[in-house]
Amino acid sequence: MSKKLAMNVFGAFVFLAGSLLAPQRGSAQATSTSPLTAVNNVDLRRYAGKWYEIARYPNRFQRNCQSDTTAIYTLRGDGKVQVVNACREKNGKVTTARGTAKVVDKKTNAKLKVTFFWPFYGDYWVIGLSPDYRWAIVGEPSRKYVWILSRTPSMEETTYREVLRLVETLGYQVGTLQKTNQSVQANVPSPS
Repeated sequence: MSKKLAMNVFGAFVFLAGSLLAPQRGSAQATSTSPLTAVNNVDLRRYAGKWYEIARYPNRFQRNCQSDTTAIYTLRGDGKVQVVNACREKNGKVTTARGTAKVVDKKTNAKLKVTFFWPFYGDYWVIGLSPDYRWAIVGEPSRKYVWILSRTPSMEETTYREVLRLVETLGYQVGTLQKTNQSVQANVPSPS
């Protein structure tokens, strides 16, 4: 993938955080100044697999994504995580970006760094996670970015409202979230 394409691909959907990207005009503002905290523990084996994006803060690295945004996480033998992000653009084409994540907080496994083009890494913090690993909230310390993920292409409305309350408690403006359209036949690449 060319560097230009990599920058235009939604690429870092859950991953390239503020330190990699210049601040956006009109970007979402956090409602809290207290430090963001990650969840107490993430079992990476349970977290691995396919996730569907339910909602996100708008961001420039996903600006071409129209629908069917997913992430597939696969544990590697070296302890890192292979990342395959995909989305459908307005023209119907599915765009993918492949990256690698490494755990930076081995006590909790909830704080990772992800790269889609070395040597640049972004923060990937799991800041909300259901006990059954059916949904997750991913953010980063500056609160410029947040994603709501689900194991299924849709989320029950009552669950979504509960997740929104948690997102707000974590210091985000829920009114800024953009819901992601997911079709039943999301054409998403395999993790290999």
